[in-house]
Amino acid sequence: MESPDARNVVQLDAFKPRLSLSVANAKITHGGFDGPGYDNCSGYGSRVASLGSDALSAYETLDPPPHYDFYTKTEVFGRQRRFRPSLYQLHNDPKDSSPPIYEETNAEPIRGEDSSEEDEEEQKEPPSEPTRFGWIHGVMIRCMLNIWGVILYLRLPWITAQAGIGLTWVIILLSSCITGITGLSTSAIATNGKVKKGGTYFLISRSLGPELGGSIGLIFAFANAVAVAMHTVGFAETVTELMYEHGAVMVDRINDIRIIGIITVTCLLGISLAGMSWESKVPISPSTADIFATNFVPGWRGPDGSFFGMFSIFFPSATGILAGANISGDLKNPAVAIPKGTLMAIFWTTISYLIISATIGACVVRDASGLLNDTLLSNSNCGDISCQYGWDFTEPFRSKPCTFRFQSIGLVSAFAPLITAGIFGATLSSALACLVSAPKVFECLCKDKLYPFIGIFGKGYGKNEEPLRGYLLTYVIAACFILIAELNTIAPIISNFFLCSYALINFSCFHASITNSPGWRPSFKFYSKWLSLLGAVICVVLMFLLTWWAALIAFGVVFLLLGYTVYKKPEVNWGSSVQASSYNRALSQCAGLNHVEDHVKNYRPQCLVLTGPPSSRPALVDLISCLTKDLSLMICGNVVTASPKASSERHVTWLNKRKVRSFYRGVVAAELRTGANMLLQGAGLGRIKPNVLLMGFKTNFSSDTPQAAHDYISILHDAFDLRYGVCLLRMKEGLDVSQSPQSHGERRISAAKMNLLLFSFLLITEKKINTQSKFLFSFQRLKDTGTVHLVHLLLKRYTEQPQRSTGFQKAQGKKTIDVYWLSDDGGLTLLLPYLLSRRKRWARCKVRVFVGGDADTREEVIALIKKFRLGFHDVEVLPDVYQSPQPERCVLIAHPGVLIIERQQEEPWRITEQDLERNRAKSLRQIRLNEVLKDYSREAALIVITMPVGMKGACPNTLYLAWLDFLSRDLRPPVLLVRGNQENVLTFYCQ
Repeated sequence: MESPDARNVVQLDAFKPRLSLSVANAKITHGGFDGPGYDNCSGYGSRVASLGSDALSAYETLDPPPHYDFYTKTEVFGRQRRFRPSLYQLHNDPKDSSPPIYEETNAEPIRGEDSSEEDEEEQKEPPSEPTRFGWIHGVMIRCMLNIWGVILYLRLPWITAQAGIGLTWVIILLSSCITGITGLSTSAIATNGKVKKGGTYFLISRSLGPELGGSIGLIFAFANAVAVAMHTVGFAETVTELMYEHGAVMVDRINDIRIIGIITVTCLLGISLAGMSWESKVPISPSTADIFATNFVPGWRGPDGSFFGMFSIFFPSATGILAGANISGDLKNPAVAIPKGTLMAIFWTTISYLIISATIGACVVRDASGLLNDTLLSNSNCGDISCQYGWDFTEPFRSKPCTFRFQSIGLVSAFAPLITAGIFGATLSSALACLVSAPKVFECLCKDKLYPFIGIFGKGYGKNEEPLRGYLLTYVIAACFILIAELNTIAPIISNFFLCSYALINFSCFHASITNSPGWRPSFKFYSKWLSLLGAVICVVLMFLLTWWAALIAFGVVFLLLGYTVYKKPEVNWGSSVQASSYNRALSQCAGLNHVEDHVKNYRPQCLVLTGPPSSRPALVDLISCLTKDLSLMICGNVVTASPKASSERHVTWLNKRKVRSFYRGVVAAELRTGANMLLQGAGLGRIKPNVLLMGFKTNFSSDTPQAAHDYISILHDAFDLRYGVCLLRMKEGLDVSQSPQSHGERRISAAKMNLLLFSFLLITEKKINTQSKFLFSFQRLKDTGTVHLVHLLLKRYTEQPQRSTGFQKAQGKKTIDVYWLSDDGGLTLLLPYLLSRRKRWARCKVRVFVGGDADTREEVIALIKKFRLGFHDVEVLPDVYQSPQPERCVLIAHPGVLIIERQQEEPWRITEQDLERNRAKSLRQIRLNEVLKDYSREAALIVITMPVGMKGACPNTLYLAWLDFLSRDLRPPVLLVRGNQENVLTFYCQ
């Protein structure tokens, strides 16, 4: 067997895209694709490998291998960002200049082949990089310093004396259990994507969404500000004790603490992070075991003597676990640093607290004055354990109030002054850590613009974007709480706020896990959604067990801020678990409806409204919105025929800004009827699908082509064939505002503005402008001068669709809704006015029902309406409805326009004389009804009338359209022609 000719072998290696997965080592070209021979192929910015051989064109490809740039949202200094080719660029022929049907979202922007010298000069120096911390210094040490704070030195000995060693361990382990579970949840959330500035607020808001994230962000920032006061008061309390020992008094104890606290927190604004150092020494003696056993059980003293009272005072010492997460924006690798540093800090500080409490409990008796003179035994009746070792701390000492002294740790330390230094270092460093954390959390919250009047505190200064205004706000809050000057009062307040924050963090992790969102992929796997839920429940329970009124205040603030955010609906989209949960619930409920049979009692008019672009027929949108809002389904359908491009985003934006609860569905079709049929059969999901078609009346049918009129009526027949109810809205001034003179004027104005905007936009995106002198403006210079922001605002403003007001947006006052129930269609003609009358805008309108017949007919209709419980009491009979119309109007039948000519088989819209004669009675009836409407409903707010049905094959479509025109012509009020599908939508049975 002969080997193939080497000249005929295709060398595919020559066409291999040369894209590296490494960002740092990739060779970057302006086109975004590496490799020799890549050039600009079409006007869409795509690149193809052009090696000069037509025979190899089958192997040319735009498909690049995976790359970091395709997924990142940020630019890398020194090179241009690559862009993944869109499906349109890959799928369509480059020679085809037609635009894509739907807007592209990831297409590569068009760039010039040559780079500007000005750009090269501006890119010579990289931007300054802020200081970043690793997991040890940035997270673990910061958390440990915050945990080893004021409570350790000033309250742990007192808590051990009150609760005993055993319950103190329980308090420590319970606190560590809560912080440990929260640390696991925080680690999971922090490793589920890139973490930026904002710390705890950023984690919760991007997980649970802005509603809960914003409220807890404010609470957490406030709690950190109050924590500054707690640590500062602890420092001031220590200094005051030292001053009293040496006889130095300024005013009194409380005011001295306030003065020292205010001076200290003021100095902290300019002090860097301080450290702490201490050692412990256990004095071994025979008394140790006995004292340990005695102090192991609780000995409650005073009003605060209870387990939960001690827990509320101790728990703030464990709240430093988020000190590292709060500076997430300053960490080198937050996804690694936060889990490792936080969990290590929790472990080591828990061990240290257990050892220190056991040491103090084994070496110091519960009732001791700290004075050497009290060691002389003078009371022979002493029965306390201290008496067994020559100490006398009996009744005279026990009658004194228990004070909070820090000498206990000094007594068991190797060098007591180190403890004093440790207190200073721990309190100041913890206060400073909280003073740094609170503004950074608040800065991120301010930049998200969720709440009004706080944006001024989000401005950053310097290369690290330090929120100086946030520091001042934190200082003011801390100073206010320092004036309380009571550590035992401040600590429980902080406990509730931090427990509330921890509950939300744990719930965030649980909620993100339970929604089964594909986007929830944390790299930290050592967590459990059920453990996170347990942690959230424990936090909430403890909040109410500690201080129920503070818990109510905390949750009240959360729900107040939650309600505000839900009401305002901020324009942010973070892919939160709340969004994923909403999808799950909606999908589950839709699937559940498949097991529910339809029942007339649950009938709702679910409307498919052929609006075209919704902004072009706002009156139609507003009226149907009144019928369906908070009640049933509304879909605005748009059949795109003139342009091969369909866009939904701007139409949905217009509906949202108009506060219309409606879906939008656009389809591309060759003609209106085909597209409408697609919507009729494909709109909806499961049982949540339209059952009523609504359209605007075709007022221009006499000037339009006969085929257009035929197709229009064919849509109604298609709807009837699919068992839809049909409604047509006609207004004297018309529905389509896109063709109004005002609209054309706005278009001319917008065109001039858009030319300027487009020019500016091309400059911003650095696209080449084909003029005689080719030039390229600098993006960096435009950005520095604020032009980018300005042009983006202008583009947003002038490309938005206008919000025109309509009569249906206003209160209708004391007018009438006139219902002409002339044929029984199942009750839809009555149901729609009833639903309108329940709306606030229409509530003052009186509903009048008109029927044809005699006096007996009126009583029958009244009885029937009463059984339907519609509340319509005004029923009038029209005995003259069957009379002939005025003679001069009968000419409309003889000469209805260009439509009346001989029928041809290939032109089904044509009307013959036989068609006119066969349908003469029905035609005269429509003319007569029009006269009745003018007589009875001249001042009505709305006319609702049963729409006649033209039989297919017997009544030409164009004649049927003429009937509808005769019926609704020249009426001042809006006319809604309604026809149900002849199935009951009303019932007077209870089952």
